[in-house]
Amino acid sequence: MVIKLSVLFIYFAILFLIGIYASKKIKGVSDYYVGGKKLGFWAVAFSARATGESGWLLLGLTGMGAIAGVSAYWIVLGEVLGVGISWFLMAKRFKKATDKYQSLTIPDYLESRFQSTKHTLRIIAASALTIFVIIYVSAQIDATGKAFESLLDMNYYGGAILGFVIVMAYIFTGGFVAVVWSDFFQGILMLLGLIALPLVGWWTLDNGAEVINGLHSIDPNLTNIWGGNDDIWMTVFTLLGFSMIGLGFLGSPQIYVRFISIKNTKEIDHGKWVAVLFTLITDAAAVSIGLLGRYLFTEYGQDPESILGEGGEGVLIKMIENLFPLTIVAIYIAIVLSAIMSTIDSLIIVASSAITRDFYQQILAPKITEKKLTKISRYVTLTIALLSLIIAMIVAINSPDRTIFWFVIFGFSGIAATFCPVIILSLFWKSYSEAGAIASMVSGFLCVPFFKFIIQPLDGIGIYFEKLDVLAPSFAISIFFGWLFSKIYPKNSPKL
Repeated sequence: MVIKLSVLFIYFAILFLIGIYASKKIKGVSDYYVGGKKLGFWAVAFSARATGESGWLLLGLTGMGAIAGVSAYWIVLGEVLGVGISWFLMAKRFKKATDKYQSLTIPDYLESRFQSTKHTLRIIAASALTIFVIIYVSAQIDATGKAFESLLDMNYYGGAILGFVIVMAYIFTGGFVAVVWSDFFQGILMLLGLIALPLVGWWTLDNGAEVINGLHSIDPNLTNIWGGNDDIWMTVFTLLGFSMIGLGFLGSPQIYVRFISIKNTKEIDHGKWVAVLFTLITDAAAVSIGLLGRYLFTEYGQDPESILGEGGEGVLIKMIENLFPLTIVAIYIAIVLSAIMSTIDSLIIVASSAITRDFYQQILAPKITEKKLTKISRYVTLTIALLSLIIAMIVAINSPDRTIFWFVIFGFSGIAATFCPVIILSLFWKSYSEAGAIASMVSGFLCVPFFKFIIQPLDGIGIYFEKLDVLAPSFAISIFFGWLFSKIYPKNSPKL
């Protein structure tokens, strides 16, 4: 335990030092929320991917690999495609537009893009962002508590609160600069840790081919890339649900604010390769860890969740505790926490900007000074974080059987369905109108709980939509309503 705590102390100390150093860079609200638009491609690419992946990658995706088998690689394909399209086709357009409009936030960009004379679009965007970010942050805090509980035998609630305090310490002082630099550091840890674990796992085996044969003997469906379900429609909906996760990278604010913060479009040309390779390597490694863990620690006829935890989310922990000495285990604890905290910090900053910049400054107090606004930003950040912590505690008490994978996906999907269709259409369709943008956001926002709580529980079709999950259908409906309302209300549709 002493070794584990010592390694964690060093890790946390580095984060605190990043926050303190970054605080010296904060001169105004632009620095606090987008780093003064001066960041380089390495930091931005690693930060964007660390934020986009989160604890879902290390605990959720590894668990999905253990439970679903090789069909979980469809998630890898979907994420690589999503990240690739985002960086290769959308990032430059978005960067040029936000620089032209001098935008600091996504609502800033949307209001300028549609030359809105009212604040309706800004209010809807900021409200939706705040609500789903709080849900998403709550899911990450929940993952923090589970990580401390599993890895350090700490009380779940104490671990969640401790992780919360650590993140807030460097965000409160250093703002977005601290977030990006800490994400860069944490992203490196995640990358190295995910590469090392499956390599060591393979090295312990006499013959790597035995993994496939062993998995097949445990359950033939584990080695079937199509999932092995006898119901063809169930297979289709399941694989679409896996691969459509990549849609969430096509405009989510917590990711796209990185494109606002990057120095220039040339940096994007370099960063796109870093982002895609990071995604491919880490996601493929995560699924491989799940497969190896399922083979090494379960046998034919065994219930994997009784050994690897609910949803297989204990497989990574099982692997590192059985394959590495104590010191390395301690480092992996820091890596797991890195994955979680790198998303918490980014989300909180985005939600804080929505309230401080988009509500308070742009609507209520346009003449407020930069110094005062920066001070208010810090307290808003703290308030949002506290609310997220409270929600995480309530969910933990009332839903003991929840899994990190689907809890995180719900919050992630809410943000993505609300904003990604709007960003895509605003960048590529000249006739997209303000009414269409509002329709896209409202429909995407409402469809996520609609499909989750109304459609999925239905007898008959519900199970198929449960496998598809909420993002893909919500995304499609949001696109449709954006097109429809732009046709009905085409006014105020400026050229790009």
